[in-house]
Amino acid sequence: MQPARTFEDLIVWQKAHQFVLGVYQLTADFPKSEIYGLTSQFRRASVSIPANIAEGFKKKGDLDKVRFMNIAQASL
Repeated sequence: MQPARTFEDLIVWQKAHQFVLGVYQLTADFPKSEIYGLTSQFRRASVSIPANIAEGFKKKGDLDKVRFMNIAQASL
């Protein structure tokens, strides 16, 4: 197996992206009164996961990479 060239090659990023799509689909049925409450919070937290994986992918140091992976995990 070849090493990942971009963050999009990472299986964990692909699964996180699918998770985001699922969260958006699920929250579309939330009450409109929650658009600025739970809906927004769920969506922002889910987007944070693949975003932090992507940002950590380009970091050179292992400690930096781990920090971004920990942030992604905390968003779960």
